Amino acid sequence: MDEWTRTVYSDPAAARFVWGTAMHWYVSDDFAAPSRAHAAFPDKPTLFTEGCNDRHEEKGKFDLGKWEHGERYAHSMINDFRNWVCGWIDWNIVLDQTGGPNHVGNFCDSPVIVDTEKGEVRYASSFYYIGHFSRFVHPGARRIESHGGPAGLESVAFANPDGGLAVVVLNTGDAPADFQLAAGGGSRPCRIPARAIQTYVSTP
Repeated sequence: MDEWTRTVYSDPAAARFVWGTAMHWYVSDDFAAPSRAHAAFPDKPTLFTEGCNDRHEEKGKFDLGKWEHGERYAHSMINDFRNWVCGWIDWNIVLDQTGGPNHVGNFCDSPVIVDTEKGEVRYASSFYYIGHFSRFVHPGARRIESHGGPAGLESVAFANPDGGLAVVVLNTGDAPADFQLAAGGGSRPCRIPARAIQTYVSTP
C-alpha cells in the first residue's frame, strides 16, 4: 500500500482520477498501512474490498463455518477501522456447501452457506460477527478515539449520526476478561467471555 499510494497520489495527473485505495487482507496484518496512507494523503479514503477464508490458508484443513473464521473477520474489521478504513466488504456473502461455485477451484468459506442438495441455509460465525458492526454502526457513523482494556481485548468505537455510541469489543484470549467501559463521564463494569465478541450501545 505504501508504494502504490505514494506512486499514484504523488502524481497530480493520476491522482485526480482516483477516488481512493482498495485493499484486501491476503498479504499481511500491517494494519498501520492505511494510517500511513491517510497521514500522507488525507483526502484519499481507504476501503477494504475483499476478504475470505480459503483452503490455501487452512493448508488443506478446511471446514465451512469454523468459529475462528468469524473471529478473523472481527479482528480485521476492528483494526482496519481503527486505522482510517472507511468501510469493509466481504468477498462472497453466500456460497454453496462446497464453498463454491468457483471457476478456478479455490473454494472459500462465506457468512451464508446454502446446501443446494439438502435445501438448507446455514449462517456461519462470520455472519454474526459482521452483524456486530452492520447492525449497530449506522450509515454515516464516525469512528472515534478509544483505548485501554486488558491484554487480549481489541475494540473500536463509533459515534452514530443520531448521537448514540457503539463500541465493539473482541476477546481473542482463552479466559474471560473484566474491564470498565467509560464514556461521557460515566462508566460501567463489563465482562466478556473467552473468544467472544460484544457490542455495547448507548442511545442519544
